[in-house]
Amino acid sequence: MRPAEATPLPLGAAPKVPSKTVATALRLPGGRVLAGLVLPLFLALAWEAAVRAGLAQGRLVPPPSRVLATLWGLAESGELWTHVLASLTRVAAGFGFGALAGIVVGAVTGTLPLARQLVDPSLQALRAIPSIAWVPLFILWFGIFEASKITLIAVGVFFPVYLGVAGAIAGVDRKLIEVGRVFRLSRLALARRILLPAVLPATLVALRTGLGLGFMFVAAAELLGASEGLGYLLLDGQQLGKPDQIVAAILAFAGLGKVCDALLVGLTAPLARWQDTARDTL
Repeated sequence: MRPAEATPLPLGAAPKVPSKTVATALRLPGGRVLAGLVLPLFLALAWEAAVRAGLAQGRLVPPPSRVLATLWGLAESGELWTHVLASLTRVAAGFGFGALAGIVVGAVTGTLPLARQLVDPSLQALRAIPSIAWVPLFILWFGIFEASKITLIAVGVFFPVYLGVAGAIAGVDRKLIEVGRVFRLSRLALARRILLPAVLPATLVALRTGLGLGFMFVAAAELLGASEGLGYLLLDGQQLGKPDQIVAAILAFAGLGKVCDALLVGLTAPLARWQDTARDTL
């Protein structure tokens, strides 16, 4: 038998590329990491080229080469790691306290209508207060040391976690609860087998949001009275007129926040592995 001859392509027509090529490449080890680096690397190289070509001065926004040199110098001297450890310790403590309080209060107000009517309006009003407005009060209450900074971070983490948990519980499909009652599940079994799986995805998203706000609040806390931390590094660069140090501190914040977010996602991913979502097929 003669092998089937390939049908020639029409003149000017491009060969078809499998639609799943990109998706397959992203599933390779490190594929998603490399894809996420494309945009920042492109912007950094474009700005570096613009400064070197004389199209921009690079005085207020230094080129990436100078920022990386500053980061390398801070890391080599050990100063960067001191500031990173200080900020990371504060965020970890504030996130722990704020997330725990948000989950507990959110669960209570989400399941008990009376608690929701009594507590939720006050919490919604407190949520509208800017973070900087808490600083003078916390300094008066807890002093200028770590307690005031950790409390400020905990406040920033508390509200998104509280809203996520309370909203998720309130949004549970009533039919699921009725099914549980039909099967005569106890309150504990109802919470464990129906409520917890239903609210867990939204709770994990709320934790990620709270962690991001924790890094925002630690910067505010360290700008107002600290001798260590990435926020202090920002303030020091502003006072000494070092834009490369400011941008280096911002990049350190971004990198540290991304690493912590990835760790949180990795640690909590097994809890939601049972989900069959559209994201896995897109």
